[in-house]
Amino acid sequence: MNLLRALATVSGMTLLSRILGFVRDFVIARTFGAGAETDAFFVAFKLPNLLRRMFAEGAFSQAFVPILGEYKNQRSPEDTRTLVDHVASLLSMALFVITAIGVAAAPLLVWLSAPGFADDVGKFELTVALTRVTFPYILFMSLVALAGGILNTWSRFALPAFTPVLLNLSFIGMALFAAPYFEPPVMALAWAVFFGGFLQLLIQIPALRRISMLPRPSINWRAAWADPGVRRISTLMLPALLGVSVSQISLLINTIFASFLQTGSVSWLYYADRLMEFPSGLLGAALGTILLPSLSRCHARQDFVEYSRLLDWGLRLTFLLAAPAALALAILAVPLISTLFFHGAFTANDVWQTRQALIAYSVGLTGLILVKVLAPGFYARQNIRTPVQIALISLAATQAMNLAFVGWIAHAGLALSIGLAACLNAGLLYRGLRRASIYAPEAGWLLFFMKLSCAMAVMGVALWFASGSADSWFASSVGERILRLCWLVLLGASAYFATLWLLGFRLRDFKRQAAQ
Repeated sequence: MNLLRALATVSGMTLLSRILGFVRDFVIARTFGAGAETDAFFVAFKLPNLLRRMFAEGAFSQAFVPILGEYKNQRSPEDTRTLVDHVASLLSMALFVITAIGVAAAPLLVWLSAPGFADDVGKFELTVALTRVTFPYILFMSLVALAGGILNTWSRFALPAFTPVLLNLSFIGMALFAAPYFEPPVMALAWAVFFGGFLQLLIQIPALRRISMLPRPSINWRAAWADPGVRRISTLMLPALLGVSVSQISLLINTIFASFLQTGSVSWLYYADRLMEFPSGLLGAALGTILLPSLSRCHARQDFVEYSRLLDWGLRLTFLLAAPAALALAILAVPLISTLFFHGAFTANDVWQTRQALIAYSVGLTGLILVKVLAPGFYARQNIRTPVQIALISLAATQAMNLAFVGWIAHAGLALSIGLAACLNAGLLYRGLRRASIYAPEAGWLLFFMKLSCAMAVMGVALWFASGSADSWFASSVGERILRLCWLVLLGASAYFATLWLLGFRLRDFKRQAAQ
């Protein structure tokens, strides 16, 4: 399989999800604005979403996929099927217990994640009620991660990348049509999370059945735990959980900080984070998804040269696409936010406050995406210790910067600390790969960076002069803002890629076959 085509497929599905995500946020912003109720919902949704990222898409996937790839390439189909059944059995039982505890302990979880809400009894109780409805999302999404890991190992990338679309459709439908029937109306968003998670799990079943890998869970946990493959996955998961959870723990701590700041701070950070996640998911998550199975196969057959080349390919694509995206986010902050969110209850002040957070996030966007490319270089080799050590250093650095920045630029300081810590994380991961002789850069990086810088300069100048003043965006109608933003995106992309083409970049130079 051509990895560039696979990347285009995953990114295309992610693009569809992100576009619907912006429609979702547009609907939520227009209907609910940025206030106490949305602060309560975003905190409630952050708790299960945090566990999803830490456990389902983080530690579990990074421990499960390399072992599953090894079984697929070196063991019989029956052994592989047995491993999947045993993992599904233990995972289902553990998730049921975790979900039950989470629903019962919702008041404690809310107090720990947003202690500032405790001063407002109504806001606190609303957050608890929302949390109890949204918490089963972790159960659904962990099983979705199991299905996605299986499908990705079989090079079926499209469906796992498509599933987030269902969550966004659930949000949009519930916000538009069901909110008036709930009291308070924001409760409709919590049920949107529940139904969206269930639908994402349901859609995986036919695809798993087609490759004869639909799990057959049982309640015989002793037999499942006795499986050597399950024990190896469990051994890898514990340190991986700590390693991949650092950025999510940082976000949770940021929510704690933000809960003590001006009302709306949690929402401003959320909307800025949504914009930052567009390129992060479109490129970073997609690259990590397609690289991990190929790197695992290279490691299984001891092909270290191809292993290094795959990492080099991923790093070049990251800089090629992430660096200009970060620059464009900073320059087009007001056009983007005003076009997407400046409607209904979302005010001009909300635009300015969200803009500050978005610019701060953009500083570390490239670092955030680089981490998603560099970390699989360790995980595919079943080396969890090094990324964990680096992640802990980054976590400590994040909190030190939080203390330094929050008194200076309030909520934007929380976003800046995450971005700078991500750059530190990426730098330390890169140094670790080089020191262990896992990765050796191929020739031409200096010239690559020079050409890239030139193209970014051309794009930046074009966007700066074409975007106009912030007041002109506030005064424009919705239709005018949409047309102007589309024009700016087209102008920026054309200026950037035309300059790269003139400097000698060609699409065929970035084609690479997946490891078989």
